[in-house]
Amino acid sequence: MDFDAVLRNRLAAREGAGLLRTLRQAVAPIDFTSNDYIGLARSPELFAAIGQKLEQITPPLNGATGSRLLSGNSGYTEQVEATLARIFSAGATLIFQSGYSANLSVLSSMPQRGDTILCDELVHASIKDGMRLSLAKHHNFRHNDLQDLEDRLQRATGNVFIVVESIYSMDGDTCPLEELVALAERYSAFIILDEAHSTGVVGPGGSGLAVALGVHDKIAVRIYTFGKAMGIHGACVAGTRSVVEYLVNFARPFIYTTALPPHSMAAIDCAFAYVQAHGARLQQALRDTIEYFVQQVQDLPHVSRNNGAIQTALYPGNEHVRQVARQWQAAGFDVRPILSPTVPAGAERMRICLHTFNTREEIDLLASCLRALPGMVP
Repeated sequence: MDFDAVLRNRLAAREGAGLLRTLRQAVAPIDFTSNDYIGLARSPELFAAIGQKLEQITPPLNGATGSRLLSGNSGYTEQVEATLARIFSAGATLIFQSGYSANLSVLSSMPQRGDTILCDELVHASIKDGMRLSLAKHHNFRHNDLQDLEDRLQRATGNVFIVVESIYSMDGDTCPLEELVALAERYSAFIILDEAHSTGVVGPGGSGLAVALGVHDKIAVRIYTFGKAMGIHGACVAGTRSVVEYLVNFARPFIYTTALPPHSMAAIDCAFAYVQAHGARLQQALRDTIEYFVQQVQDLPHVSRNNGAIQTALYPGNEHVRQVARQWQAAGFDVRPILSPTVPAGAERMRICLHTFNTREEIDLLASCLRALPGMVP
C-alpha cells in the first residue's frame, strides 16, 4: 500500500463519520462568523496607519531573519512589548506568533512533573495540546463549576495550576473570575488565564477581563491574542518579568521559531494605538449590537442570550446542523456549523458572532431565520 492510499483511507473514514473538514472562503455576504468583533480587520484607517508605520521602521526589513534569541530581536519589538505591558498592567510581555503558540509554550513548560493542572472542560484545543506536552498531571473540571474545581483542588498535589478562559469560544459565556481568584488564593493555586476573546473588547483600552475586574495582579499568567477583535495577527503572554524570562529560557515554541516580521510588529503597534484612541466607542457599539440581538431572540429558548459577542443556537446532530447552515447560507448569512467532536455530541450548534458592523436589518433577518428553524432547548 502506498502512502497516499494510507492517507486516503483515513480521510475516507473521517468522511464516512461526517467529520471531514475542507477549506472554504466566505460563503455569503453577511458576516456572522468571523472573530472581527469591532471591525479592525476591515478598517481602512488601521490599514493606512500600518502602512505609514512601516515606512518609519529602520532598517526596512521584510523579515525578522531569525529567532528572537539569534538575529530576530529588535528595539522596535521590545518597544511594542513595553507598550503592551503598560496596556495590560503587567510587569512585562512576550510576543508570540499566535495564541496557539503562546498557550502551547506556557502549558508545556511551566507545570512540571509532580504538579497538577486543573482546566475548565471547555478550554481551547491549544491549551489541551500544551497540557499533553507537559509532564504534570492534568484533569478537567466541569465548566464554570467552582464546587467541582474545589473538590479537585483538595486532592491536587505539587504546584497547582488552574487554567480558564475569560470568554469561552464555543459557548460565549464568561468565567466567574473574581470568585475563582478567591478560591485559588485559598488553595495557593496559580491561575493561567486565556484572554483571547476579551482582548480588545473588554476592559480599558481592550485590556481584558482581569484588568477590567481589577484582579490582574492575582493572575500568574495571562495570554492575549491579536487575531480576533484586534484584527491582526500574533499574541503575547503578560506577567511578571520572571514569567517572561522563564519563557525565553524554557518555551520551545518561542526559542526555536523565527520571530514575527517588522510588518507584524507595526500591525500590533497600530492596532493597539487605534483601540486606545477609539476603544470606548467601539466597545459601546458592540454592546449596542449585542443588546439588540438579545432583544430580538429573547423568546427563543434554543438561542443563547450572552452579554458577549459570541452567541449560539442549538441544533443537535451533525447532519441536522449542517442542513441548518446550508439554509442560512442560502439566505445570505456567513454562519458556520459547529460539529461534534469540537463540541459534545448532542450539543452541535450554529455559532453566531456579532460585530459592530452588523446592521439592525441584518440582525432582524437572522432572528427570522432562528424563528423559522426552531432548535433544541438547552
